[in-house]
Amino acid sequence: MDSEEVDKASSPKILVVEDNQDNREMVVKVLKFNGYQVVEAVDGEEAIEKARTEYPDLILLDIFLPKMDGYEATRRLKGDTSLRNIPIIALTAHAMKGSMEEALAAGCDGYIPKPIDVRELPKQIQHFLKPRP
Repeated sequence: MDSEEVDKASSPKILVVEDNQDNREMVVKVLKFNGYQVVEAVDGEEAIEKARTEYPDLILLDIFLPKMDGYEATRRLKGDTSLRNIPIIALTAHAMKGSMEEALAAGCDGYIPKPIDVRELPKQIQHFLKPRP
């Protein structure tokens, strides 16, 4: 393994769950630029599948998704003993009063409103990354 492969293998893996292609591509680009490994999903069901197969260090999860919304996906992920310690950060453009509380009540560990500030996103993510138990 060369040093680039070692660096990539040791960098945190983030699952980005976003049905809007433009938003997903922008987040993925920012994360990769900052050295993160990225796995992508476009709906709540795929998010659960990818979490089970990829076991990411953190999940960025849009709330309004097709097939299964982010609230239900969060409840299922947090209900799975092998996945419950993975931090889940809600991403939503619907930043209305009570939105953050609803995301946290569903089990999200944090909340980032859209539009996402690409300069702040890496710092926000770093705050939620923690060593695995």
